[in-house]
Amino acid sequence: MLEIKNLNVHFGVIHALKGISITVNEGEIVTLIGANGAGKTTTLRTISGLKKPTSGEILLEGEDITDVSAQNRVRLGISHVPEGRRVFPGMTVLENLEMGAYLRKDKAETAKDLEMVYELFPVLSDRQKQLAGTLSGGEQQMLAIGRALMSRPRILLLDEPSMGLAPLLVQEIFNIIKNVNEVGTTVLLVEQNAMMALQIAHRAYVMETGSIVLSGSGAELLRSEQVKKAYLGG
Repeated sequence: MLEIKNLNVHFGVIHALKGISITVNEGEIVTLIGANGAGKTTTLRTISGLKKPTSGEILLEGEDITDVSAQNRVRLGISHVPEGRRVFPGMTVLENLEMGAYLRKDKAETAKDLEMVYELFPVLSDRQKQLAGTLSGGEQQMLAIGRALMSRPRILLLDEPSMGLAPLLVQEIFNIIKNVNEVGTTVLLVEQNAMMALQIAHRAYVMETGSIVLSGSGAELLRSEQVKKAYLGG
């Protein structure tokens, strides 16, 4: 579904992504793990069109979208849940979810998707008239994911969904990611909690200082001594 070919990204003189290549097949959960500053967030921002690459290609189902604008990538089926949630704090839960469907004109199908989001996140249904800025961190994360799902994405980019959450909520968020995937959404996940990410991932890539240094199935990387020592406390 998604192919990144020899992608290079610079911030001034800083070479942030150094010729990385990644594939995400339809129906998969693929995760990127690595230390802070490895380039994981930059990778997602470049895929969603928020950062322009210096060189390389981004292909969605074989179509080159490297020069397509961020808003048109949403139209093509790429939805991005950014690090830090970025909900609209002065708007209600419902208004935030409606913003996720801003580009859609199919009102009946949009209403069905809203009900689907409420089934995934019952707390959002209970609090649909509440201002998003008054929600807890976990509830805001659920809202950010729900808002992204309202665009009916073919591929969902998730950046650090467990950041700052209590352990019980972390487990809940990962269960939700699995559920979203099982109902047909492909997921590319960036996550500091390498153990949890690898447990749910079909495949994974390890990033270090802007390069891919290791790849394999989630199970293979969980067994890797290199990964254990660097990321799993082994």
